[in-house]
Amino acid sequence: MNRPSDPGSPSSGTPSARRSPPAPPPYPPGPAQPRPGLWKRCLWGGIALWLLTAIVTYATRNSNLLPTLILLGSFLVPAVFVLWAYERHGRDLGATVILGCFLTGGILGVLGASVAESYLLHPSVWVFVGVGLIEEAVKLLALMFVLRRHPGIRGMRAGLVLGATVGFGFAAFESAGYAFNAAVTMKGIDLRALLETEVLRGVLAPFGHGLWTAIAGGVLLAYRKPNGRFHLAAPVIGAYIGVAVLHSLWDSMHGIALWLVAELTDTGLSRELFAQGYIVAPTDEQQHLFTLFSVGGMVVITLVALAWLRSLARRARDTGAEGRQGTRIHTP
Repeated sequence: MNRPSDPGSPSSGTPSARRSPPAPPPYPPGPAQPRPGLWKRCLWGGIALWLLTAIVTYATRNSNLLPTLILLGSFLVPAVFVLWAYERHGRDLGATVILGCFLTGGILGVLGASVAESYLLHPSVWVFVGVGLIEEAVKLLALMFVLRRHPGIRGMRAGLVLGATVGFGFAAFESAGYAFNAAVTMKGIDLRALLETEVLRGVLAPFGHGLWTAIAGGVLLAYRKPNGRFHLAAPVIGAYIGVAVLHSLWDSMHGIALWLVAELTDTGLSRELFAQGYIVAPTDEQQHLFTLFSVGGMVVITLVALAWLRSLARRARDTGAEGRQGTRIHTP
């Protein structure tokens, strides 16, 4: 007996229904984004590794570990702050641009500052003014160099993030140099001086180069033209001069504190006092006043810079800088 053919079978003469394969996505998936809070894990993990490296170096007296100790201590805080800025405010800028600003911008900044300062600066009362003007200029030039092939990156927010990135890159390489100089002495390796230098510069890193260049970079990219050209408008020049002044005051605060102590305690303003950089046989009052003026001055400078940065960030939000000025033109 012949069975009736199954309607769905190939022999039934009726074509079987076939499922269409799922359509491929229009664009390949982008690179995996880091999970939120990665900067915290990097911070605590980096601190643990730095402490472990310091302990092992101290216990073994192995000088081969010095580069590891110097690099960890110098790059930890700047890299963590850049990662935080990327996670919170700069994901659309791209990791490539962030990395380029940190490494290329930082290296070009320290190289340019070294060359300019060696030829243009001479020992004088105004030397720190020259340092501030030169270093803030080379950092902005390094930022412009990195972004020369990214005309779509502009706007206040992008400038704040990328300016801070260049500044932190500059701070990381500069701190590595200071740590190396502190470690290498005529008597050999001074591990204690190395660790003290890295701790101090690590604590102060968020309030120095990264903060100043974020301000100048924000104003610079806020006035960048749609065709990618940088427009050195009056607010850009004013921001540059302003952060250079803050930079100069920060660097010269030691000398300013000495001068204030000498004025208040009536010790006489001898040239030897400033040539030596300290007060010979200071009294308890002079020591307390010097600490108050030097630390208090840095706090005041930092508060002024933070208030300035906050006003720029608020202006970017209030005016919708991300939408009207743009941060990056994405193309498929």
